Order: sequence, then C-alpha cells, then structure tokens
Amino acid sequence: MERRFDEELKQLRERLFMMAGLAEQAVGKAVKALVERDATLAQQVTKDDAAINHLEVEIEEACLGLLARFQPEAKDLRFIAMVFKIVNDLERIGDQGVNIAERTLELLQEPLLKPLIDIPRMAEVAQRMVKDSLDAFVHQDVELARSVCRRDDEVDRYDDQIFRELLTYMMEDPKAITRAVNLILASRHLERIADHATNIAEDVVYLAQGRTIKHHVAGE
Repeated sequence: MERRFDEELKQLRERLFMMAGLAEQAVGKAVKALVERDATLAQQVTKDDAAINHLEVEIEEACLGLLARFQPEAKDLRFIAMVFKIVNDLERIGDQGVNIAERTLELLQEPLLKPLIDIPRMAEVAQRMVKDSLDAFVHQDVELARSVCRRDDEVDRYDDQIFRELLTYMMEDPKAITRAVNLILASRHLERIADHATNIAEDVVYLAQGRTIKHHVAGE
C-alpha cells in the first residue's frame, strides 16, 4: 500500500511540473507576442490554454483519489493540500497569459502607441517570480520562496508607473485611449501573474515549515 501511494504521489508531482512548465510557457509566449507584435504567437497562447485546463482537472482528481484511498497524514497531507492550491494558481497564470495575448491581438489592430520599455521589464520580473516560486517548490527552498514574496512590491511599482504614463497619453490624445487601456490591462495581467507566483511561494513556506505567512514577509 505504501509503495503504491509513493508511486501515485510521484505521478502527481510529474503532472504538476508539466502543468507548471505549460503555464510558464504561456506567459513567456504572451509577453513575446506583445513586445514583438506577433499575432500568430498570441493566437497560439490562446489555443494552448486547453492543455493547462485539462491538467488542472486531472491533478485535482488525482489529489482527491489519494486523499480518499490512502488518508495521508502530516507532510504528505500538506503536500496534497498545497497541490490543490498551486494548480489553481497555475491555471490562473495560464489565463493571464491568454489575457495578455488577447490584449495583443487588439493592439495589433492599430499602430504602436509607444515603444514598450517598462512592460518588458515588469514582465521579466514577473516571469522570474513564477520560475523561482516553482523552483522553490521543487527544492523546498524557503529563502527563495521568501525572495519571491519580496519582489511583488517591485512589480506593483511598475504597474503604478505604467498606469500613470499611459494616463498622460489618454489625456493628451483621446485617439490613444483604446491602445492605452489595452496596455494598462496587459500591465494588470502581469501584476496578477506576480500575485499568483507569490501565492505559490507562500505555499512553499507552509509546506516546508507548517507555517502560514503573509505577503512580503522578509524573513522572520
């Protein structure tokens, strides 16, 4: 019985890592499509989302099966509970990638409003947060997880800065409003991606230490 449980737990981890990889790819492709104004790549992001959604359902069903048949305790129970939460964050990260791709397709209907400078920088921070939160989960690295939480403030600052700049464009030229709003929304989607990465990082701390932390905890 114990060997069977270990095998199924391993399969659960493998599915989770597969889903994580797809979510990371969705964000990376969506940002690249936005920056490079690539309609084909943006459309690919929307098509690929089905695989992420399918894995979410598979993983949740696997978790329920493990809980019902083996009634795990202690750390194994915490791990399965965290997987439930993490797959939800991963699915939403994938959704935010789709949202960015949709904003891109709308932006491509009009000329470029302005060179994209802060959005790619913000995207780089958010993407690294996603990657590091997942690496922290794999390696149970509490310090890396906490560093992800701290970086959420940096993404929020970019979001505020981008909003203020684009608001100026809208005030100066009403014809810029649609494009500016789509860029503001793209920034908000990146901010949400960073929030989901932070959620995963917090779950890592809980899984490793059995402690719940708030956002932006420095290292208590």
